[in-house]
Amino acid sequence: MNCKRHLYAIVIVLLSFMLLQSCAQQNAVPTAAEQVKRMGRGVNIIGYDPIWKNLADARFQEKHFKIIKDGGLQTVRINLHAFRHMDDSTLTLEPNWLKTLDWAVDNALKQDLMVILDLHNFNEIATDPVGLKPKFLAFWRQMATRNKNASDNVIFEILNEPNRKLDAQLWDQFYREALAIIRETNPTRTVILGPPNWNSIHSLNELQLPEDDRHLIVTVHYYLPMRFTHQGAPWAGDLVNVSGVTWGTDEEKQSVVDDFQRVQEWALAHDRPILLGEFGAYDKGDMASRAAYTAHCARTAETLGWAWTYWQFDSDFIVYDIDNDKWVEPIWKALVP
Repeated sequence: MNCKRHLYAIVIVLLSFMLLQSCAQQNAVPTAAEQVKRMGRGVNIIGYDPIWKNLADARFQEKHFKIIKDGGLQTVRINLHAFRHMDDSTLTLEPNWLKTLDWAVDNALKQDLMVILDLHNFNEIATDPVGLKPKFLAFWRQMATRNKNASDNVIFEILNEPNRKLDAQLWDQFYREALAIIRETNPTRTVILGPPNWNSIHSLNELQLPEDDRHLIVTVHYYLPMRFTHQGAPWAGDLVNVSGVTWGTDEEKQSVVDDFQRVQEWALAHDRPILLGEFGAYDKGDMASRAAYTAHCARTAETLGWAWTYWQFDSDFIVYDIDNDKWVEPIWKALVP
């Protein structure tokens, strides 16, 4: 009888230990590298959608989150043009704008998608960084407080493509102050930030990260060669009149590999995981070349263990034709073969 009691006691202890271990694993904070694995393949969404003015006018609908998930993607990078939705005197975000953001985040999480909250006011802040710094910091104070108990699947990206007047020296100050604000309420939240000069791969050495914060992912954007990826784009200066540029020679493919390898060497030297936050080729280019370029960038990034988020779902560079409710198959199949 005593032997049975001892056996039962041992079984109970073992089961309790296994349960505690399981709970601990479930509650463990994911590392930045683990988050990159979870993010996998993704897409940028709703930055230029009328949804932010009026939810009823949205092009992007709830069904599109499921379409993205079923289409083989794991992450949405939500581009937030927040400054125009902040009160100029109190710097508080508009309630309706926050309601729309909650709608987007909640529906993405329901589909088990990772969510990147990307502050996308890069053009405004690049022209007047000092003047807009209070708005920049106020935005992150509100986002951090609002999301302090959010799922680990919600990730912050401090600012898209710092550039021009927001140079390396200023960017170092800006992101550190924003990160300090975030860490007050989100000490282990995964945060994304990238180098100056439009998140350029060539400016990684200008990015000096705090060694004691290991919950950071570094992002780079890639659109080289611009003459191909931005031909015909109305905002791309002289390239608006360029057309007929193709892509896909062995030399061009090797150039991508070499560029990405230099990023990988930096990442390994600094022990930082990488997100390829934007890449793609504008819609005016030859479709076969665009698909080849997109596939080559995506596969090369994956080979190196990076996550990526394609630019973008709707608006331009599109991977999904909302008007006709179907994938742009050459681009979609390039991303998710």
